[in-house]
Amino acid sequence: MTDRAGSAAEQMGQQAQESDWLDKAIRVGLICYGVVHLLIAWLAFQLAIGDHEGKPSAEGAMQQVAEQPMGEVLLWAIAIGMFFLVLWRLLEAVLGHRDEEGAKRWWKRADSLVKAIIYGSVGYIALQVALHAGGSSKGRSNTAKLMDQPFGQWLVGLIGLGVVVYGANLVRRGLSEKFKEHLDAEGKSGETGKWYVRLGKVGYVAKGIAIAIVGGLFIYAAIEHEPQKSGGLDVALRTVLEQPFGPLLLGAIAIGIGCYGVFCFARARHLSK
Repeated sequence: MTDRAGSAAEQMGQQAQESDWLDKAIRVGLICYGVVHLLIAWLAFQLAIGDHEGKPSAEGAMQQVAEQPMGEVLLWAIAIGMFFLVLWRLLEAVLGHRDEEGAKRWWKRADSLVKAIIYGSVGYIALQVALHAGGSSKGRSNTAKLMDQPFGQWLVGLIGLGVVVYGANLVRRGLSEKFKEHLDAEGKSGETGKWYVRLGKVGYVAKGIAIAIVGGLFIYAAIEHEPQKSGGLDVALRTVLEQPFGPLLLGAIAIGIGCYGVFCFARARHLSK
């Protein structure tokens, strides 16, 4: 009886994953995700050339959207697009990757779950800004609160390590061109396909480096027991700016993140699920 129920659930999940409406919803979500990355890239580039007012992060990108005509409508569209991507990845996490076996299947399902969390966080930020509920908190940071818990310092360090590993994996996927599996045959062929691959390669590497720096800040905060040293993408990119040749390095990362955004558009057009 249990096996029959599990089989029926898998069949329903397979039908949902292969449905036309979900396919279109995923493509919409990828376009929204690309827009967010282009906005982050623009804010990072502005920071590189001396404009320190913007915040090169998902939150900063949403604030930029909010300031545009029809900004609130666009924010809701992004939030809904991210919801579609979360749904897609959750289906994968629970029922997907059936062509894989053993530990590899569970690893890929875990990867899908992580992606669902990432998409969900972007959608949540969009929703918060749309509802005018994204004001900055003056209380203690979440890192500081976590560090106060038993083994909190170790937990912050482990989170940082996990973020570094995730960033390094993005770099690996970029250099190895593993990301090409996300494109259908047409999206990988011809001169246009070559440009899509180039965009993806630069984009994955740049995004991976930026995320790895975020993880490095968490590890540093854990070692020094200084939670204020941790931070998100905004803090990581500002840290890059403080290094020798910082504006050039940050400008290069900004361009790379922009390439990732454009690759999201290519992926939306040539989606291979």
